Amino acid sequence: MSDPMGQPEGLEIAPGVRIASDAITFTFTSSSGPGGQNVNKRATRAILRVAVAELGLAHAAERRLRQIGSRHLIAEDAVVQIESDVHRSQERNKAECLARLRALLVEAKRIPKPRRKTAPSRGSIERRLETKRRRADVKRRRRDAGEA
Repeated sequence: MSDPMGQPEGLEIAPGVRIASDAITFTFTSSSGPGGQNVNKRATRAILRVAVAELGLAHAAERRLRQIGSRHLIAEDAVVQIESDVHRSQERNKAECLARLRALLVEAKRIPKPRRKTAPSRGSIERRLETKRRRADVKRRRRDAGEA
């Protein structure tokens, strides 16, 4: 779907991840921390919730999201929940939640570099064995000196 200007609908959360604006829900509660009386009167803490299925990620990216974002995941509902109360303003905490979600999705979409198994070089093996021999000699000399 797209709007009359030809732009796809919804919010672009991360590069290549666009979701409907009604898929993200924000709730606000009273915050802790600095702020004086404002903390007691205003609901500035933002809690963002979005279903993993709504993100439209590829299977591999979704699996990585479940691994790296496990502390943000509500397992029974497959919902990502991100909270922020670092700022005194509701808007800034809302923006902070979106930034954290964006960082999480960028990390999940990044394809990890495959690990290549390597063997130690011949020189490094020889150096290690030579060091072991020297250390063994030192200990043997100490043992022999102690018996005399």
